Amino acid sequence: MKMTRGKLLLLAMAMQLSAWGTASAGPALMHTGGRTTQPVGHYDFCQRIPAECNQRTPKGPPVELTRKLWATIVNVNNSVNVRVKPRTDMEIYGVEEYWAYPDSGYGDCEDYALEKRRELMAVGVPAGDLLMTVVRQPNGDGHAVLTVRTSLGEFILDNLEPKVLAWNDTVYTYLKRQSTENSGVWVTINDGREDAVASVR
Repeated sequence: MKMTRGKLLLLAMAMQLSAWGTASAGPALMHTGGRTTQPVGHYDFCQRIPAECNQRTPKGPPVELTRKLWATIVNVNNSVNVRVKPRTDMEIYGVEEYWAYPDSGYGDCEDYALEKRRELMAVGVPAGDLLMTVVRQPNGDGHAVLTVRTSLGEFILDNLEPKVLAWNDTVYTYLKRQSTENSGVWVTINDGREDAVASVR
């Protein structure tokens, strides 16, 4: 029987929500370092939309991960992954790197992450708990994902992975991400998984 896109989305949500026990097992937190360079694409994005780089979040504990918020995170991740069709920046804009909201229905990795960030902020998740993050894939290619900081750990929303995973359950090498206190500042990441990092180099 052929399944509609809507049914596939509901099935994916049901499977992910059944993983709540994994999410509540215990916190998995990245180790971040000092300030580092802002990705060129994000800098340009902020020049076009200055408010995106002026978000301030007071220092404090991350957002509480309730069952309701987990369901919202799963829903946003699946919904954006289904709605947005993959296209490179060159195909859409004629340039190598251009960060933007995928309002046209098309985008690449950072556009998916930006949209998920926008939708989660719209339901009240603080900017400082929704961090654009740059990683390296096992094949060496760069990639962008959204890190969601919660009281039960940090989770990755990814257009290449249907499930919301704890950051340390992914295959990526983590390089840098937005600051938790200032959306216009980026900091380094030392993910503490040296063996895993070495194995993909």
